[in-house]
Amino acid sequence: MSIAVPRDGAGRARAFYGDVLGLKERDVLPKLDPASFVWFRAGGDCELHLMLVDEPPPDRPHFCLAVDDLDGVRRRLEAAGVGTQDPTPLTGRPRFMCRDPFGNLIELCRIEA
Repeated sequence: MSIAVPRDGAGRARAFYGDVLGLKERDVLPKLDPASFVWFRAGGDCELHLMLVDEPPPDRPHFCLAVDDLDGVRRRLEAAGVGTQDPTPLTGRPRFMCRDPFGNLIELCRIEA
């Protein structure tokens, strides 16, 4: 998954995705300019690629991160001053939504067996 982040937003992105959400940053591949990207591991073989560009985020499209401790993640986000909201409930998939510091919409969920 790739999302746009303002060119001057790398530090805020690292604080939000790394410190608050707990994703692990990884090195950008060698032929890419590390000043233009911040990459995170998002579980398994999935990665979240932040492209440092000057374009606004989309309004409604979003991406979803599945987490084990949904309540704990929500508490960390709210303690960091991030607003959360409850969308339409889904059976077997408790979830909530938030926006990153740049306006990107994120769904966080727990997938129940």
